[in-house]
This record gives sequence, structure tokens and C-alpha cells, in this order.
Amino acid sequence: MRSVSSIERDSVVFDANPIDDPTVIQVWRWTVGGGAAPVVSEPGMHHSVAGGGRIVVRSATLDANGWTTRVLDGPTITSIAEPPLVDVNVRLLRLGQERIPTAIVLPRDGATDKLPVLLDPYGGPHAQRVISARSAYYASQWLADQGFAVVIADGRGTPGRGTEWERAVFHDLAGPVLDDQITALHAAAEVEPRLDLSRVGIRGWSFGGYLAALAVLRRPDVFHAAVAGAPVTEWRLYDTHYTERCLGDPGIDPVPYDRTSLLGLRPEIQRPILLIHGLADDNVVAAHTLQLSSALLAAGHAHEVLPLSGVTHMTPQEVVAENLLLAQVAFLRRTLA
Repeated sequence: MRSVSSIERDSVVFDANPIDDPTVIQVWRWTVGGGAAPVVSEPGMHHSVAGGGRIVVRSATLDANGWTTRVLDGPTITSIAEPPLVDVNVRLLRLGQERIPTAIVLPRDGATDKLPVLLDPYGGPHAQRVISARSAYYASQWLADQGFAVVIADGRGTPGRGTEWERAVFHDLAGPVLDDQITALHAAAEVEPRLDLSRVGIRGWSFGGYLAALAVLRRPDVFHAAVAGAPVTEWRLYDTHYTERCLGDPGIDPVPYDRTSLLGLRPEIQRPILLIHGLADDNVVAAHTLQLSSALLAAGHAHEVLPLSGVTHMTPQEVVAENLLLAQVAFLRRTLA
């Protein structure tokens, strides 16, 4: 179960997914005496709002752009959103022994040449990147069209696979998360011959930024360049509720914090890192990037830092967002050439 939409005298409406397929969400209704039955079960991401005997469903699929909103047994609300500028070329797979949900996004050129690989994950608790919705891959498709094979994987710790899957990162937000990205990368290369594992970059934001920096610092044998946006670099600096739910109380047991911090990592192979951080970020404060930059400098590890004045955590300004993508592509082309 993902969320409950309504609870009435004799029924409950809720959103849920099959335990073996976290890439979809369906709408269900439970009734007294009748049990649970699907209300909307077609492939895609369906989110409901219910009350007063009515159910409104907002849906997205891999077959169509954007989202549709409809009242069940009633009208559909027409979208007037502009069509996207890219057409998505994505394949969803389940890879490795753990059947990790993975998306492979390729350029639409139809060529067979080898491509540098770009991992584009979030990878952490409470969020997914691999879903059955075309709109989830617009940015990744744009990156692919710049000449990359983009791989997105939702490993252990991400939602939709049950309690055991989500709790696999308890006391360790680094090891299982990074291991699953590597497993998905290597398995993707077995099914898609265009992936060039000698040129692998990784980009991410927030937890994804942490994962990107972690990848090149802990496994530089696999990853050759990283773009880390607004990364959490030291978990003692992050939101107490989120962090202690995953890592426990550092006053009682500091070991999980020491094990998952980026500040003490000293790789034998130094890989290029681009750190990006909004100086007005009130979620992952800029001190995270500043401390990592200081630690890298002390270790003699060359890196680049792009500070964003007046920008908060998610970079909503259109001009900044566009130029950030261009800057990331330029960095990745240069470092994965």
C-alpha cells in the first residue's frame, strides 16, 4: 500500500502496487464483506483522491506524454500542457539476482556505436526514479540525446518492494545502495551492447548527489566521473528525523555515521568530481559541499565546485536549470572523452 485516499463507513480507497512490480501504482477499493478489488489496474502510475462516493484519478503511462485526470464513471479533465520537446526511448528491465528495477534510455539515432554510460539515479529512501510514466524520463532522454547511454536503477532502500527491501539500508546508506547501482550497471551492459564500461559517469541531486560522490570516491575502479548536486556529505549535518530513522542516534552509536560519511574517503584512483550547490539551500545546507571540498583539497584530490547564489535545493529557476544541464554535459563530455 502506498497511500489511503478515503475511509468511509463500509469502504476504503487506497493506492497500491504488486509487491513484485514497484514501477506501477494501481487504485484499489476495500469493502466490508467484499474484500479488496482493483478499481484502476491498467499499467502506469495512478494516484487517487476520493470522497463522497467519487474517485478522481490522476494517471501517467509509458505510452503517452503527460498526466491525465479523470473522475471515475465521469468526465476527463483535458490537459492543455505543451507537448515535450523530446520523444522518450526507454526500456524498463529487472536486473541482477535482486531483480533491480532499471531503466535504460538510449539516443534516438538508431546507431550501434559504443556510448559513454551515465548513471542517473536518486537511489535513496522514499523516492523512485524507475516508474511506468513517460514523463519521468524527459531529462534523461535529453541527456541520452547528447551522446550517452543513461542507466537509472532503484536499488535497496527505495519504496515499493516491501519492508525487507526498504530496511536493507538500515544503519548503512552507502554499501547496499552503491552495490545495487554497480550490479544494475553491469547487468545492463550484458543486455545492451552500446554501453561502454570504460567510460562511466554518474550524476545525481540530493541523495543522488551523495550517491554520485560516493561512487567515484569508494569505487573509482567502476566510475570515472561524477556530478554531485546538493549532496549530503556528512549525515550528522542532515535532517535529524530522516537520518536517525535510517542510521540511528549518533550519540548512542556513531559507527553508521562514520561508515557512510564522504569526508574521510581517500581513493587510490582520483576521479573528476563536479560539486554543485545552491547557497540558499535550506534542506541540504551548503556546508555539506564546502566540507567535502575542503576534505578533497586536503587530500590533494582535484575537483570543481559550482556555487549557485540565491538558489535553493531544487533549482526551480528555468534559466539556471537549463544552464546547469549544459554545464553538466560539458563536464561529462570532457571527463569521459
